[in-house]
Amino acid sequence: MRYDDAIGLMACELGETMAARGLMLAVAESCTGGWLAKAVTDIAGSSAWFDRGFVTYSNQAKQDMLGVPEALLRSHGAVSEASVLAMVEGALEHSLADISVAISGIAGPGGATPDKPVGTVWLAWARRGEQAKARRFVFDGDRESVRAQAVVAGIDGVLLLLPAI
Repeated sequence: MRYDDAIGLMACELGETMAARGLMLAVAESCTGGWLAKAVTDIAGSSAWFDRGFVTYSNQAKQDMLGVPEALLRSHGAVSEASVLAMVEGALEHSLADISVAISGIAGPGGATPDKPVGTVWLAWARRGEQAKARRFVFDGDRESVRAQAVVAGIDGVLLLLPAI
């Protein structure tokens, strides 16, 4: 199965689950460049459960659109737990969403450091009124593969936040 096919199936499941619970989603994306937002808006009727997406590729965009403090980005870097937690909270603060997901990583082929190899991706998920959670992944593969795996992990994390009916 191709990445787009798997992501499309997961996005459909996410949409059905969000709509059934009357919840809205916002996303804050860096290394995935809006891929998660595209996946959910490919679904007809997604406006019933998808509020908005922030593509904040640059540090300045993270500051301007999500309110991520410049000092935090300087001290921790954009690919860090602190940054994705600030991004995910900023997505909630600047939207009407009930749940948000944030993604920032190093998809490659360049940009790696000794402590942040290519494939390092931080994701965070938040539900309004609850403590945000973040997780570090190190994905294998080329740029497209790393980005696709990040989108899958992002959707999967949102699904885990949703209670059963």
